[in-house]
Amino acid sequence: MTTTPPQISGGIRIEGLRKIYGHGDTAVEALKNVDMQVAPGEVVGLVGPSGSGKSTLLKCLGAIIEPTSGRMTLGSDVIYNDGWQVSDLRALRRDRIGFVFQAPYLIPFLDVTDNVALLPMLAGQPNALARARALELLTALDVAHRAQAQPSQLSGGEQQRVSIARALANRPPVILADEPTAPLDSERALGVMRILNQMAKQAHTAIIVVTHDEKIIPTFKRIYHIRDGRTEEEAGQGMAL
Repeated sequence: MTTTPPQISGGIRIEGLRKIYGHGDTAVEALKNVDMQVAPGEVVGLVGPSGSGKSTLLKCLGAIIEPTSGRMTLGSDVIYNDGWQVSDLRALRRDRIGFVFQAPYLIPFLDVTDNVALLPMLAGQPNALARARALELLTALDVAHRAQAQPSQLSGGEQQRVSIARALANRPPVILADEPTAPLDSERALGVMRILNQMAKQAHTAIIVVTHDEKIIPTFKRIYHIRDGRTEEEAGQGMAL
């Protein structure tokens, strides 16, 4: 069932987004006038077969690659309008977009607290404040007892919680989660989705979860299907977590 997207302020909105690779006879249109919006506090699923355009869309949303045309709004700021509207994409990614990946990618020689505090420190926050923010998030995610542990000492579920804390450290308005539950069993996968939903509401963060994981599909209230570079929205089950 297709739904009418809510009119939102804040979060992330993309309008008429296109991405073409190559030129002339070899050109491939990976994204075809994609529209999508996610409100603050909302967790939305993005699903589709391999080669459908999911990775390209996620890279455009994360300011990793440049779209060909269209418009992207982050919070109240237009960040792309047929060209980037911000001068420092590295700062945009660091300060305003959080990333959660299938693998946690924690820095092995830093303890848990410093893994979470690193981004605020790089953004210029005093070390003490950055570490206090890290401990606040680790407490909220129930891994504060592992604050001084090395990543190698954590379970897979604990590592993923730390990666979520890291994504939230700079209070970004948007988090992009790429297959965050793929390596986890059903119980831990649903636990990650419970955490993402709680964090979205508490921090008023818009979260997009790219997934093939059938275990978590029922948790979404809204789902975007992407096929052949085009998105279709439908209502999800919104299973209680």
